[in-house]
Amino acid sequence: MEEIIHLINEMSPYLLLGFFLAGLMHEYIPGAYYTRHLSSPRFSSVIKAALFGVPLPLCSCGVIPTAMSLRREGASKGAVTSFLIATPQTGVDSIIATFSLMGLPFAIARPIAALFTAVCGGALVNAGELHHQPSTDHQMPLSHMPLTHGKEDGIKSQQFKTSNGIFHSICNVLRYAFVEMMEDIGKWLVIGIIVAGLITVFIPESAFALFRGNTVASMLLVLAISVPMYVCATGSIPIAVALMMKGLTPGAALVLLMAGPACNMASILVVRKVMGTRTLILYLISIVVGAVCCGVGIDILQSTGVVDFTARLNSTAQCCELPSDGWFSWLCTAILALLLVNALFIRRYLQSKYGGHKGCGCCHCHDNELEHDDENGITTILHITGLNCNHCRQNAEKALLSVPGVTSATVDLASGQAEVHGNANKEEICRAIEAIGFKAE
Repeated sequence: MEEIIHLINEMSPYLLLGFFLAGLMHEYIPGAYYTRHLSSPRFSSVIKAALFGVPLPLCSCGVIPTAMSLRREGASKGAVTSFLIATPQTGVDSIIATFSLMGLPFAIARPIAALFTAVCGGALVNAGELHHQPSTDHQMPLSHMPLTHGKEDGIKSQQFKTSNGIFHSICNVLRYAFVEMMEDIGKWLVIGIIVAGLITVFIPESAFALFRGNTVASMLLVLAISVPMYVCATGSIPIAVALMMKGLTPGAALVLLMAGPACNMASILVVRKVMGTRTLILYLISIVVGAVCCGVGIDILQSTGVVDFTARLNSTAQCCELPSDGWFSWLCTAILALLLVNALFIRRYLQSKYGGHKGCGCCHCHDNELEHDDENGITTILHITGLNCNHCRQNAEKALLSVPGVTSATVDLASGQAEVHGNANKEEICRAIEAIGFKAE
């Protein structure tokens, strides 16, 4: 357990820095900036989608509605596929955390591998689309629904900053970085650390003797584990470290870091529903084949001595005693723990006790659609299933606001309940939610 505690202490300062940088990106880069570059079916839009997706701090579930919103706005299937592949594999927070635990070579190789697989996947999908009639399903004019991961568009972003000042802007950065992101990926980060601890403590090294130094066997094992597993880019890092400590190759660890966040049942089901079976097949082939190819390349570089991807782990393992962690590392770990407790327990308790529907107050509001008239027109209450993070909530609200006749809409993440004001058609409201991969009841 001392090794795990030491790794957490090493990881915590970089995690806090990564979350803060993610908050800055969220606050100061308007979402409309991404949309303008992705509507073209050309190869350039695929490259741009991958480049945009690599640093974005979107979790495995949050990227799904964001990508579906891109599709609604007219982004090509190739660009959406590229975005779906690149974004969950990395992020500014996970890249920094990878550097803290696995060293600089891994921190460089991970985004390059994500970029490579995303571009290949998007190009394959666009090539397939050339032989078929372009589909306009689930698309809307850009003016109806601006994609954001935190901003309506660049103009609104500027107005917000002018009217509220730099103090409120900084508050938004901190809130997104240390509250919303903690709520989104905190659970998966904790699960990743726990799984890594269980692997380190309870699984003997002899259990992986078959896979020690065996690239093919290691990758087959990792693919069997990672494809159905639901884990975020940051939460997969301690698991990959634990498996490398037990003898798996660096290439196999990279396969886990790529396939784990990008391939999960939620993504598979939504991609098939919104973009079709053919796109889903190309999506999965791109991730699996791309991950294996990149993993093989990593192991070749490792075996030939060109790059040492295990230097950071070996430097710790070769020490008779673990180095003592400084006060700053312990302070960052304590801060990270407090933020996780706040996100996973305190805020959820407060939301369950004081949040939720504020309408009629009946106990059936979560199971039945309700309507009543008020000063804003008709208020419709519906339940949305599939919301897993704040990005899901934000995209659901924007989908509702895109429906003609809707004047305002709020979605409660804890209960999945939405309150929609206006004179919009109920069927159109439900279709808008289902178009981005959720279900409205």
